[in-house]
Amino acid sequence: MKPLPHSFYDRPAEDVAPDLLGKLLIRREGNGKPRRVGRIVEAEAYLGPHDLAAHSSKGRTARTEVMFGPPGHAYVYLIYGMYNCLNAVTGPGNHASAVLLRALEPVENIDVSASGPGRLCRALNIDRTLNGHDMRRGGLFIAEPDEPAPPFEIVAGPRVGVDYAGEWAARPLRFSIAGNRHVSRR
Repeated sequence: MKPLPHSFYDRPAEDVAPDLLGKLLIRREGNGKPRRVGRIVEAEAYLGPHDLAAHSSKGRTARTEVMFGPPGHAYVYLIYGMYNCLNAVTGPGNHASAVLLRALEPVENIDVSASGPGRLCRALNIDRTLNGHDMRRGGLFIAEPDEPAPPFEIVAGPRVGVDYAGEWAARPLRFSIAGNRHVSRR
């Protein structure tokens, strides 16, 4: 499986997020550990500094610096002081937008729940050491499956946990595969 090209990410977050559904998130750590693979079943788009729910709306900070960089890199941050969350930085260009990966359907060597962004990171041993990681490199990347997934319907709804963002909270920027049991609960 080959990593998605940077050009895949060099588009608006609201286009990248639904296109990630059905793709595979692959984690290789080496040291004799088996690779872990999950099918992306839920993702949220964060549109950039004008989106009041996006971290980049607070401007360029040490935390958000990677969002202002090139698309196709990992933006990993900690919430509630204990949960890592994985985002793919999107474009076009250095746009400070990203897509939060919210849930995976286990495919290979994932024996715990990966439903919810914190559980997803825990299941694949993703932490802030991967912040800024180029997702075209082998340790962590997203790829097309070797065999296409069966057709599925995409559902769009409001994002989770961003009530502070006013009207931005209700925008239908959370995308999931309809009826998939691995989609996170609200």
